Amino acid sequence: MTNRRMMAAKAATALLTTGLTVGGFAAPGFAKITTQNTSCTTKSGQQPPGQQPTCSGGGLTQHTQNVNPAGHAPPGQN
Repeated sequence: MTNRRMMAAKAATALLTTGLTVGGFAAPGFAKITTQNTSCTTKSGQQPPGQQPTCSGGGLTQHTQNVNPAGHAPPGQN
């Protein structure tokens, strides 16, 4: 009987530690993703001089890029 109890305890411990390890690595990160202005274009697709990266004035289109706290574009976010 003692041998069966020891094997059951070892099996339960192995399942528990494996579940905690996998759960720890599978948890998603919650870094704040923000937008950053990258460029500005006119209706004709040209970049106005002196307007980058933030648009000022009418008739301009602001282009942005998502960035994480490290300043890099996160995969699948742009």
